[in-house]
Amino acid sequence: MSTMNKQIHDQKNGLTYTLCGDCYLPDINLSDADKIPLGHYGRMRLNYLREDRPGLYTRLILSGTLYEHLAEIDQTSQQRMVQIVSRMAQAEGVDEKLKAKDQMAWAGWMNSIRQRAEEMILQELIYG
Repeated sequence: MSTMNKQIHDQKNGLTYTLCGDCYLPDINLSDADKIPLGHYGRMRLNYLREDRPGLYTRLILSGTLYEHLAEIDQTSQQRMVQIVSRMAQAEGVDEKLKAKDQMAWAGWMNSIRQRAEEMILQELIYG
């Protein structure tokens, strides 16, 4: 009967595996950056990957780049949201004059613009 090594290192993928019971499990640790909370879009992307793209999700976890991917998606989505909303508001004439004149109309227009912009973000970055 041969004894199994407590740890093995795979040169191909660069991971170290530790013996747990009768099988080897990869040693995966979270970096300090992984402890910073994600925003709305980063969490939406995480849920999408878990539910609809399990292969990509697993690959990102094993390579240690899941959090960086989610943080980048979150930051990019927030920046795009600000850009799209401001451009659409300008194109549709929704400005401070309308806000001063009719606040309810302004709020309605801005809500409509935000929802359309979010649909674009979801299609381009979150589910794309």
